[in-house]
Amino acid sequence: MKLRIYEIADTEEIMKLFYDTIHEVNIHDYTQEQVDAWAPANMDIEVWIKSLRSKFTYVAEEDKIIGFGELEANGHIDRFYCHKDFQRKGVGKKILEQIELKANSLGLEKLFTEASITAKPFFESQGFIVIKKQQVERRGQKLINFVMEKHFKNY
Repeated sequence: MKLRIYEIADTEEIMKLFYDTIHEVNIHDYTQEQVDAWAPANMDIEVWIKSLRSKFTYVAEEDKIIGFGELEANGHIDRFYCHKDFQRKGVGKKILEQIELKANSLGLEKLFTEASITAKPFFESQGFIVIKKQQVERRGQKLINFVMEKHFKNY
C-alpha cells in the first residue's frame, strides 16, 4: 500500500469510492434515504476538487485508490473513507498515522471529527473519545453521528 498526497487526477476515483462506501458499507447503519442524501448520485466534481485541494488530503492506493482522508489546518478530520473491499485491513490506520504526523508538524494538540455510526468503532480503537452524539441534516434527511476527539502531545 502506498500513501501519498491527493492529486486532481484522483478526484473522480475518490468520488466513486466515497459514493460506493456509503452506499455499500454505511447502508448497514443508515437508511437508503439517508445514504442517498449523504452521497447523492449527482455530485459536482468542481466542488470536490476545490474541497480536496483546500485540505491536507492523503490517498492510499494499491493499483487503485483504496482510501482517503482529509485534515484541515485546525485539526478537523473531514472526509475519511476506505474502499468497501479494504475495510479492516489497516488502510484507515495508515491514513490516520499520516494525518497525525501532519497535525504534529502543524503544532496541533488535538484532532476532531464527526464520525458516522459505522466509523465510530474505528476512531475509538485509535484513541478518539466521544464528546457528544448529534443529529445532522443532509438534504432533508437527519443522520446520527458522533463528535469525537483525540488529544496528543507534540514531540
